[in-house]
Amino acid sequence: MIKPERHIRTCSEKTFFKYGRILILIMAGMAVMSNCTMAREPVESGFGPDPKLPPPEQSLMPTVNIAKAIGWPEGAKPVAAAGTAVNAFAVRLDHPRWLYVLPNGDVLVAETNAPERTEGMSGIKAWAAKKVMKKAGAGTDSANRITLLRDANSDGVAEVRSVFLEGLNSPFGMALIGSHFYVANTDAVIRFPYTPGETKIIKPGTKVTDLPAGPINHHWTKNIIASPDGKLLYVAIGSNSNVAENGMGKETGRADIWEVDLASGRERVFAYGLRNPVGMAWEPESGLLWTVVNERDELGDDLVPDYMTHAPEGGFFGWPYSYFGNHPDERVKPQRPDLAAKAIVPDYALGSHTASLGLAISQGNALPSQFQYGAFIGQHGSWNRRQKTGYKVIFVPFSKGRPSGMPIDVLRGFLSTQGEAYGRPVGVVIDKQGSLLVADDVGNIIWRVAPLPGGRKN
Repeated sequence: MIKPERHIRTCSEKTFFKYGRILILIMAGMAVMSNCTMAREPVESGFGPDPKLPPPEQSLMPTVNIAKAIGWPEGAKPVAAAGTAVNAFAVRLDHPRWLYVLPNGDVLVAETNAPERTEGMSGIKAWAAKKVMKKAGAGTDSANRITLLRDANSDGVAEVRSVFLEGLNSPFGMALIGSHFYVANTDAVIRFPYTPGETKIIKPGTKVTDLPAGPINHHWTKNIIASPDGKLLYVAIGSNSNVAENGMGKETGRADIWEVDLASGRERVFAYGLRNPVGMAWEPESGLLWTVVNERDELGDDLVPDYMTHAPEGGFFGWPYSYFGNHPDERVKPQRPDLAAKAIVPDYALGSHTASLGLAISQGNALPSQFQYGAFIGQHGSWNRRQKTGYKVIFVPFSKGRPSGMPIDVLRGFLSTQGEAYGRPVGVVIDKQGSLLVADDVGNIIWRVAPLPGGRKN
């Protein structure tokens, strides 16, 4: 394959010292952008099965353009797609990140945030990172709980709220298999006994397997999904860095999807080289496991696209040595051209720096006909791009088990006209009535997208 000429824009030392104060302001979380790189391609060119991949760019000052989290004004809400309406299913939550629907229709929400890190950053860098996280709405301590929400009268608003599990450790993924409820803490998968209909689990849990965590724990969220037969658990684990800058020794067991045999407890790497796989779902026609992956940063506004892909057994997706197939990342030392040569090209690009995290296959939804077969994706929003991207929920149509068109906006309007963040969508799930639920971890709301009367056409 023809490799693109590497294009590096490096600021001079004079420019670096001239803008040194700006760099400190960037680190402190202000919305200041480097003048050394800029978007060259329209946002749309980074979507689809064959995205445009311009030459990589680097500068001493990476672009930092974070939407300041301000929350939703009284009475405001996102803009829903034609034929649908949106309302708040639950409000005043504590950093809701991930959702799970139980068979009886109860909705579970992981109220969670990153654990304290003791390595990887220190001094002014650590101070600045905390400022940045606070500005983005992620500077709060983790509630470390899972909350149950119940809409007993089916009016689209949860009137029952109960602490389902507490005392967890930055919980994220959830799965119910038979009479056992599984939670992915940041450092382990835990199994709890579950009785249908209960609103609180009191009995202690049992550890199923440890997960990579440690003092850096860069991508702290760990997601899980059960195999259709309930015998296996798949665990999505992100990398410990952007591009292995801490050394590959810190990446053991990371940037992978694990497979855990629940009967024996044995685990193995199922797919690897995925920088930060988060959402996972089973595609019903093909029966394949799909995931959305948050890709690497600091190669310019238009690199690298996040993506959605099926994850075959033994599949390698390039990280950290290459991206979107065999496009080498020359920042990584030493290079591994042997691995890069076998990197799988992802099925579908989701735009550069969109922070695509949530994934729900459309099966069982009651929305209008254009949403009947495909994938809903929660895009948390960019920080490493001059023109903000993401900050919305999109739908990618499928045909015969594969993406088959450009994305459709399902829920937008999360940014103000000044570019501030009212909210940021993360997890997405279909509820028992066929509506789409969206976790908003800045607005601290669960949004519900339902069909308007007459909006569903089968």
